[in-house]
Amino acid sequence: MPERPRWRSVIPVSRDAEDLNRRLLRARDAMDRAYAEPLNVRAVAAVAHVSEAHFIRSFRAVFGETPHRYLQRRRVERSMFLLRDTDRSVTDICFDVGFTSRGTFSRTFREIVGEAPSDYRMGHGPMVAPNCFQMAFTRPRVAAMQSSSFGDGSAAAAP
Repeated sequence: MPERPRWRSVIPVSRDAEDLNRRLLRARDAMDRAYAEPLNVRAVAAVAHVSEAHFIRSFRAVFGETPHRYLQRRRVERSMFLLRDTDRSVTDICFDVGFTSRGTFSRTFREIVGEAPSDYRMGHGPMVAPNCFQMAFTRPRVAAMQSSSFGDGSAAAAP
């Protein structure tokens, strides 16, 4: 029997699914640009042109984590860079990356990175490597991600 062409083994994606994925990518890009600002699920879902509940479900299905957890991870990634490459205080970094309390920042940092921010700073100095290697090497690896919904802490503050 002749071998089937490779291109036929690709699972086709419907136009609707492709359109939703594109809109979710736009929403994720908006989160990446404004990671340090207080974001709420309504605003980000509006970027994707879907309801809040549908946005959370779809985002998790496509990216493997809730929008809230994604935003936390992005903030922690940025704080890792600032802890390594600056002498700024942990509290200043905490507020600069978008956390509203040092306790939440430290707890989230420890969950994602595996050590406290001050311990991370002592054990990790500035890196001397191309940026692409730095990003790949320092990306947090999470052993067990807990699910949470986006905006839990800021739901009362949302307009």
